Amino acid sequence: MRIARYSHQGKTGYGVIQDDDTVCELKGCPFESTETGETVGSLSDVKLLAPVEPSKVVGVGANYMLHIKEGSGDAPAFPMIFLCPPSAVIGPDEPIVMPNVEGDTCFEGELVAVIGKEARKVSEENALDYVLGYTCGNDVSTRDIQSAEMATGVLLRGKGFDTFKPMGPWISTDLDPTNLTLKSRVNGEEKQNTSTSDLLFTVAHLISDMTQAFTLCPGDVIYTGTPAGCGPVQAGDVVEVEISGVGTLNNPVVSDS
Repeated sequence: MRIARYSHQGKTGYGVIQDDDTVCELKGCPFESTETGETVGSLSDVKLLAPVEPSKVVGVGANYMLHIKEGSGDAPAFPMIFLCPPSAVIGPDEPIVMPNVEGDTCFEGELVAVIGKEARKVSEENALDYVLGYTCGNDVSTRDIQSAEMATGVLLRGKGFDTFKPMGPWISTDLDPTNLTLKSRVNGEEKQNTSTSDLLFTVAHLISDMTQAFTLCPGDVIYTGTPAGCGPVQAGDVVEVEISGVGTLNNPVVSDS
């Protein structure tokens, strides 16, 4: 099932995208029921928004071995998690705004897990029961600020600028997150191509680990880490993140003017 959040004729809502790309409204919240109501129109008739409005955006660093080796680092003994402000979230086709700061602004294609029900102290064996589905994400980062922050033991601003957390185009349910193909392209040129089977810490492990410390609420999202190949972008670029079984997230890059 593909669950979208959309805007149409001045109204915002959740809907289910049918096999023929017809969008049917959800009668309620997707975290409570996926019963459909009236047809809204075709997918081309609506504007897709970020698929959820999370209370928490949780990121994970250093979670693919080849990406760790890219940075000449060591594999962490436990998940490296950080929080980003929900105000950084944007949807498909919305612009990533490069801030007026020194250093590279980089794309990072990622699998994003969307929490479907409240999760607190869950086991790894049961963790995926708390997932509504998965979407594509881009953990945009400003490297100089990120590096300076990490040197002091914090991480927020370098990954938390407004527009730095694109996700979409919708949520796909009933997927196995352990073996999905993730590809990223900049201006049509492939930069990343890997499988989520290479994740150091699986989605189930991440959820279990996080919920030992804090509660994950319906609609919260987990950016599960980026593979090797992420790199800088500039104004005028278009970044695509494609995940098998989900779809493709597209975002242009613009300058902050």
